Amino acid sequence: MKTVLITGASTGIGKATAIYFAEKGWNVVATMRNINSLDLCNYPNIIKLKLYVNDNKSISDAINSSIETFGKVDVIINNAGYAAAGAFECASQEQIKKQFDVNVFGLMNVTRAILPHFRKNNSGTIINLASVAGHAGFPTFTLYNSTKFAVEGFSEALQYELRQFNIKVKIVEPGPIKTDFYDRSMDKIENPEITEYDSFINPAMKKMTEMGMKGLPPKSVAKTIYKAAISNSNKLRYPVAFQAAAMIKLRHIMPGCLFRSVVRIIMK
Repeated sequence: MKTVLITGASTGIGKATAIYFAEKGWNVVATMRNINSLDLCNYPNIIKLKLYVNDNKSISDAINSSIETFGKVDVIINNAGYAAAGAFECASQEQIKKQFDVNVFGLMNVTRAILPHFRKNNSGTIINLASVAGHAGFPTFTLYNSTKFAVEGFSEALQYELRQFNIKVKIVEPGPIKTDFYDRSMDKIENPEITEYDSFINPAMKKMTEMGMKGLPPKSVAKTIYKAAISNSNKLRYPVAFQAAAMIKLRHIMPGCLFRSVVRIIMK
C-alpha cells in the first residue's frame, strides 16, 4: 500500500485530496497547522499530523512520523497556499513576504526535506499545486500570480535534477475552484490612504469571486492529482479539466495583447 503526504489538508482541495486517496486505498498523511480543525475518523487509513510549511522542525517531524508509521512516503503533495488580493501598491511588506513564505518558500522547504528519503529509495513523486495563474496574470492577483509563476519555474527546473534518482515532479494546474479560497482564506490587500485604485480593484475582485463560486468542485482537482500520482510517465503539467487546459492553451497561442484585452473585457 502506497503512502501520500499532503500539506494544507484541513479544507478545500487538500481535504478532498486526502479523502480521495484514502478511498483509493492509500495510506494518507493529512498535514495541517491545526490538527483539531478536521475530523477524518471515518477513514482509518488517514492520519493527521501538524505541519507548518515555514517551520522546518514541524516538517521534519511530520515526515519522520510518516515514515515510522507507514515505512515510507511515496508521494508528497505541496498543496498548502493562499492568495493575497488587491492593488500591489497597497500591499505591506509583511503581506508580500507572507505570500511568498507560504506559497513558494514553504513549498521549497517541504520539497527539500523529503528529498533525502526519496533519493534513498530511488523513487518518489513530488506534486506541486500551481494554477492557471502560473501562466497568465489576472487583475488583483499580482502577489499570488508571481508565486504561482515561481512554482511553475521551480518545478520545471527541478525535474531535470531529480530524474537521475527516479524522482518525478508533477505540476497540477487548477482554474477557478469552488472553495473558501475567495473568502475565508483570502488576505485582502487594503490601504485606507490609497483609494485611487478602488474603482478598478473593487469590481475586479467581485468578478473574480463570482468566477470562483461558479468553479469546479475540489474533487475535480483531487482526481487530477491522483492521476499525476499514479502515472509512470515523466509528464510535467496536469491542467485540471477542460477549463484550465483551454485557458492555458489560449494564453500561449494568442498574441499577448489580444489575451490581455480579453481579460480586461471579462473583468468589466
